[in-house]
Amino acid sequence: MAAPLVLPGCAGGQSALDPAGREAAEVYDLFVVMVIGGGVIWLAVIGLLVHACRRRRRTWSEEGAGRLIAWGGVAFPVVALFALLAYAVWLMPSIRPWLDRSVPEPAMIDVTGEQFWWRIRYPAEDGMAAFETANELRLPVGERVAFSLRAADVIHSFWIPSLGGKMDMIPGRTNVLSLLPTKTGVYQAPCAEFCGASHAYMAFSVIVMDTKAYDDWRRRQAAGNRPGGSEGERLFAHHGCAGCHSVRGVTPVAGLGPDLTRFSDRRTVGAGALANTPENVARFIRNPSAIKPGATMPAFDMLSQGDIAAIAEFLTGRP
Repeated sequence: MAAPLVLPGCAGGQSALDPAGREAAEVYDLFVVMVIGGGVIWLAVIGLLVHACRRRRRTWSEEGAGRLIAWGGVAFPVVALFALLAYAVWLMPSIRPWLDRSVPEPAMIDVTGEQFWWRIRYPAEDGMAAFETANELRLPVGERVAFSLRAADVIHSFWIPSLGGKMDMIPGRTNVLSLLPTKTGVYQAPCAEFCGASHAYMAFSVIVMDTKAYDDWRRRQAAGNRPGGSEGERLFAHHGCAGCHSVRGVTPVAGLGPDLTRFSDRRTVGAGALANTPENVARFIRNPSAIKPGATMPAFDMLSQGDIAAIAEFLTGRP
């Protein structure tokens, strides 16, 4: 009766039991084998317990008890656990394929964890310029991608459950992770290491696309926004937003806060805290700490409702 309530949690865009990448599939296979192996050991132990509880007309001989202990208590656990360990060790190169130097080195996407958002830098590739975005990762299906993982302040942890295992991001150190997405779709990725007051509001979306759509998206991102001369665009610069946030093609380069180029393409505001709508963007501009405690962005509640609405419309309108 409980299965219909429990099993839906095993699927979806943030489930390690619904793999959409080669590494996640290997982790899933390892999980299944471990569960089966553990189940066999559990059944054997319960079987011995039931057998021991049965009433017997005669006692065990010393020789018979010795054989039971040797085979059931020593040989079977050693063989079963060794087999599970051997399978896990054999699987490691495919779970962490970057350790295999025969795998061609793809261009790395730099991901930096910050309190409480994700800075993502795409390298120059195929004639397209490098660019930076935030809190949303787009990947081509069927192509191996490598990530260079860093932390700007405290320990964070990069984990896309549907695509592969997690890896910690440690200040002062660069870790490398490689993934191969096998299914298109939208997947959710939380920060998997407690990093402060808004740890629960530090997530990013992962959109796996077909190759053509991915290339088109990269070209649009590399091209940046086009100046439109709107009132919101003017207010964005006038009120100091451009001092922390870049909108490539419209404002000077600024790297303190998330890059907001083509912000309208993103699904969420504040690293997964709210859906990306003009109303929610206005709420975030007015008082970020009310939505994400500990956020370093100052409140702009001194601005008029009209100015905030205009800036939100500039960010969420089509570039």
